[in-house]
Amino acid sequence: MTDWLLALVPTYGLWLIAGTTFASCLALPIPASVIMLAAGGFAAAGDLVLWQVVVSALSGALAGDQVGYGAGRMGGGPFLDRIAKAPSRAKVVTKARSTMEAKGGIAVFLSRWLFSPLGPYVNVISGAMRHNWLRFTLWAALGEVVWCSLYVLMGRGFAGNLSAASDMLGSILGLVASGTAVLGLGWWLLLLARKEHAQRKARRGLSEAQD
Repeated sequence: MTDWLLALVPTYGLWLIAGTTFASCLALPIPASVIMLAAGGFAAAGDLVLWQVVVSALSGALAGDQVGYGAGRMGGGPFLDRIAKAPSRAKVVTKARSTMEAKGGIAVFLSRWLFSPLGPYVNVISGAMRHNWLRFTLWAALGEVVWCSLYVLMGRGFAGNLSAASDMLGSILGLVASGTAVLGLGWWLLLLARKEHAQRKARRGLSEAQD
């Protein structure tokens, strides 16, 4: 399927790019990232215009996010439960739900590009949990700008060498994910230290009051 879609990029260009990012944001098995890499390569060769490729990819992604959010908002919890019934989706839905509950808007942003398999489910969960639409849209838009720009520009930089571009992106995203995990752990430890300090201070004050 991937080879077939790649062959269509020069012919259908911008419409195909927008369609693939839209479908990807609805959890359909479409290789949107590969298509964007290829489109960046075609832009490097002069077959497509770079900014038009980025705008097309971004437009499809933003539309897909809104459809997912709207479906979750209209269907609510029961709709989300039906999605999670499929064994292949249960784990990722659970992970997306816990991530969304813990991190909110940041989870929306990171699930666009760093943890992209969670993205479609975070959209539905955001709608089902009645998260503020404007806040969701802003975080989603920021994340989609990173996703679309990163892949299209990387494809352009490697002039369509999908293997090299994919390897480089994998390394970059791996480092970013590791750094994010370390920062998250550091922040969690800092919060624990502050909480423990506050508890000790409260116990000390209570002890002094009793004396």
